Amino acid sequence: MIVFAAVVPHSPLLAPSVGKEKRDALKATLAAYEELEHALYLAKAETLAIISPHAASYPDAMSANMSPKYVGTLKAFGDHQTTVEAKGDFLLLDRMQRELRAEGVPFTLTSSEELDYGFTIPLLLLTAHLKDWRLLPLAPSLLPAQAHVNFGKQLNSVLHRESARVAVIASADLSHKLHEKSPGGASVEGPAFDATMRSKLASLDLQGLLALDAQAVEAAGQCGYRPIMTLAGALDGMNVTPKELAYEAPFGVGYLTMRFDLA
Repeated sequence: MIVFAAVVPHSPLLAPSVGKEKRDALKATLAAYEELEHALYLAKAETLAIISPHAASYPDAMSANMSPKYVGTLKAFGDHQTTVEAKGDFLLLDRMQRELRAEGVPFTLTSSEELDYGFTIPLLLLTAHLKDWRLLPLAPSLLPAQAHVNFGKQLNSVLHRESARVAVIASADLSHKLHEKSPGGASVEGPAFDATMRSKLASLDLQGLLALDAQAVEAAGQCGYRPIMTLAGALDGMNVTPKELAYEAPFGVGYLTMRFDLA
């Protein structure tokens, strides 16, 4: 069953070893992460299903990384010391992939112990006190938003029949094109995308999220739309209260942190 849901950013600057003094500009996001870490602990989550846009993926199929264990590092950002280790939820993933394929959902598997930073950052900040948890690493595809919503709905159907307590987390940064100093430069679509995502997620307006123009979404230079649409699909039909915990963009990338309280 799903017992916890959230959208979190995955900037490497959130890690002390990478962000250092720049973390001062991310105080709101770090405080939001602390709140989520506490809520996740209270939810007694046993499996963390995290959707990362930077995971190994396929253009025409959703995917999951099946491995007995995983290791996340920040070596790509100059930190060769920080690691996070996780056990794989092998049995749940096997049942899930069988059911998804039986329902005609385009879905495939990869296998690697290595986790990208879209997993590593949330795990570092959310699991300090969590005990005996396992990881279910998921990846979006290049298929349209509706396909990701459908994937999320099927994911909900699978998890609803599980006795394990599952947290579903979209690891997602918003626009990288908010102004001239953004990594992707300035764009008209960037600020509009962030504003629309915040507004539609605040009421979990699934149809409003689906109505976003695909070309405008890509022009916004985001990496979080598909993971968020998967999460939105997973929450569709559930009694959910969205709560925005933080939004900030001190380095020209939109960082949104939201929790979805489940009745």
